[in-house]
Amino acid sequence: MTYERLGQTFRCGHCHTDMSPPGAPVEVTSEAGFEGLIQGCPWPVVVDFWAAWCGPCKMVAPEIAKVAAESAGRWILAKVNTEELPLLAQRFQVASLPTIAVFRNGREIARQAGAMPAPAIRQFVERAI
Repeated sequence: MTYERLGQTFRCGHCHTDMSPPGAPVEVTSEAGFEGLIQGCPWPVVVDFWAAWCGPCKMVAPEIAKVAAESAGRWILAKVNTEELPLLAQRFQVASLPTIAVFRNGREIARQAGAMPAPAIRQFVERAI
C-alpha cells in the first residue's frame, strides 16, 4: 500500500463523492507495510504497539479508536501487534505494552508507555508534533 497520496482528495469511483481520510486505526500486517507507512505518509503517524494478551492494551483500544476518529486528516493512527510483528517491537525496543510512538518523516519523535484515555493520547500527540 502506498501512503504518499494521503492528504489528497479522493473521490468514489462509483458516485464521485469526496472520500474522507482514514478515521479508524490502520492495522499494520507486515514490516514492509510499516516502513511504507512511516516513510511515505505526509502526516505524522501515531503507532500503538500492543498485544492480544495485554489487559491494558484492551482497555486503551477504544480510546485509540476515538482519537483516530477525531483526528482524521491531521495524523494517521496505526496498530502494530507485537506478537505478530516481533521484529518491529525489537527494532524499536518496545519494552512495555501498550506503547504509543509518534513518527514523522520516518523517524520516531516521541514515545509514551502505558494505557491512557483519549484526551491524554491526543494531548501527547499534539505536544509531539
